[in-house]
Amino acid sequence: MALLKTPDCEFDKIAPDFRLLATDGKYYSLTDCIKEKGLLVMFICNHCPYVKAILPRLLEDAKLLQLTGIGCVAICPNDSTDYPEDSFENMRRIAQTMAFPFPYLHDGTQEVAKAYGAVCTPDFFGYNSNLKLQFRGRLDESGIQPASNSAKRELVEAMQMIAATGKGPEVQIPSQGCSIKWRAGSINWR
Repeated sequence: MALLKTPDCEFDKIAPDFRLLATDGKYYSLTDCIKEKGLLVMFICNHCPYVKAILPRLLEDAKLLQLTGIGCVAICPNDSTDYPEDSFENMRRIAQTMAFPFPYLHDGTQEVAKAYGAVCTPDFFGYNSNLKLQFRGRLDESGIQPASNSAKRELVEAMQMIAATGKGPEVQIPSQGCSIKWRAGSINWR
């Protein structure tokens, strides 16, 4: 497990489009996922201990954001050949078991992760209603262990700010997590 932190937010960078298969058997594009106030694109996976630590809170926060008018979508970019826990079948299982309130998409070619510049799981990209990047930070202070219930909800607060003003906070703390598991022979976006 290689621990990485996300780079600084590239404010106003336009969200790359995608069309990926979800665990519900449907294909989703960028325009299928955005809501009237913006969009949260999350790169997650099944096996990462950092994702596992935040998943219950992330699901709760996504429901809250959707009520605010923010669309949410999760994308699994990992190579499932070397990491079978991240296979599409296991993605379906976890999405059903945990009742994901958003589409969980499979990036089998890893092209979407490269287009976004995703580096780790979890990696969060918060966009305003014009699909301009306004947030590239963390959910909260969680690491391999979940943060306390009293921890500041950084992602929620940032996305609520974006919903209200179209702009994200100037100061953002990077997310951290396991490196994306690139396929052998794949040229990393870096």
